[in-house]
Amino acid sequence: MSSKTDEALPYEQARDELIEVVRRLEAGGTTLEESLALWERGEELAKVCRRWLEGARARLDAALAEESEEEDAE
Repeated sequence: MSSKTDEALPYEQARDELIEVVRRLEAGGTTLEESLALWERGEELAKVCRRWLEGARARLDAALAEESEEEDAE
């Protein structure tokens, strides 16, 4: 479940925190409960990053479509 705070995270902050979560999981040495909590946090951060990237892709597609329409009108 994502929180309003997660939704407001800038892409770079979410990405950096996700990298840290993955690093901690890969390093091991955490309890099962800690690992599960890290995994859940990582899933939420991945969703935040995915939303940012999908939004960026949509903006790029719209800009490219507009540029193409302008070229066709010439």
